[in-house]
Amino acid sequence: MKLIHFSDTHLGFNDLDTVNALGINQREADFYDAFSQVIEQIKILKPDYIIHTGDLFHRPSPSNRAITFALEQFKLIEALNIPFIMIAGNHSTPRTNLSSPILKIFENFKNVYVSYNQEYKKIEFDDVVFHTLPHMHDESKALSQIELCEANLDATKRNIMMLHCSVGAHYLMAEFGEWVYPHDKESLFSKMDYVALGHWHGFGKVGKHENVYYAGSTERTSLNDKRNSKGFALVTLDESLHVNYHEITIRPIKTYEIDCEDYEQSVEALHVNDIKDALVEVKLTHLTPLQSIDIQTRDIKNLFGEALHVSIKREFKQTNGEATLNDIEALSLETYFLEHIKEESQPEEFERLKGKIQGLFSAYEEVSDDTL
Repeated sequence: MKLIHFSDTHLGFNDLDTVNALGINQREADFYDAFSQVIEQIKILKPDYIIHTGDLFHRPSPSNRAITFALEQFKLIEALNIPFIMIAGNHSTPRTNLSSPILKIFENFKNVYVSYNQEYKKIEFDDVVFHTLPHMHDESKALSQIELCEANLDATKRNIMMLHCSVGAHYLMAEFGEWVYPHDKESLFSKMDYVALGHWHGFGKVGKHENVYYAGSTERTSLNDKRNSKGFALVTLDESLHVNYHEITIRPIKTYEIDCEDYEQSVEALHVNDIKDALVEVKLTHLTPLQSIDIQTRDIKNLFGEALHVSIKREFKQTNGEATLNDIEALSLETYFLEHIKEESQPEEFERLKGKIQGLFSAYEEVSDDTL
């Protein structure tokens, strides 16, 4: 049995106020392109089933263009005659009962099976049962839905679990209303042939669970997501489980640092290449307040003229042991917090805590610029 597992396509996302030749926000078009690449790979790989683990759209009420694009792509999928199972994520789930779930529009497709009502849904075929648990706002209700899932296990068929949630604190996205899967119910994963996850935007196996994978997103919803690799999972279930990552082509993001203690030399040492149409982040370090006035944003952006977008972060130099409010605001919160912990703890304790703190800030920063 062969499956394509992809997720978090966020159709309709837009950013950066840059439009393409068709007058469409360029970042929005990037998300459509990423989705189309996955569909083209599905045509080539010809899986037995296709699964999507949430956040098809970026918003519960997507734009007409996002809906039109999705319907066109699903017509292509329908023509392949491959069952497509899809669950709702937190971005595609209305916050109140006053809005109709957007995934209902796909119920008219013969080969598309959707799960979106914040409840467990069993989707069964001759050889496999898909146990779907879409995003849920109510964690107390979620527990009963997980128990329903466990009660519906079928020992005569493959069992595949589909969820859109955080499995453990490391996979938190710091988003409103995200669902955290209860730790004491993770034992259910071992009873499944495969557990397909959505919500976290990076591909990978989850902890000690050999059969639990996030597919990751197909594009970046924040420039704080520095991953230059996005794609989908090809899952093969034979005598054993095989999960292979397939990369798609996305717009690259490149990072540069300019040390303002020797500004001119640092600028001359920059290796600005292969940046055409890239997303570029420039960090100015060791800035003094006077330099910050002298160094114009326009001049920095001109160094990277072929880039699609250039973002600039300024980190100010501390002149004494006491950080002022302006210094704290200019420094990254992570740097300031780490310095505080370092001052208040023993070296061994600081080294133990440092990795955990960096991991938490990494999860937070990935989505800190992305709100519903």
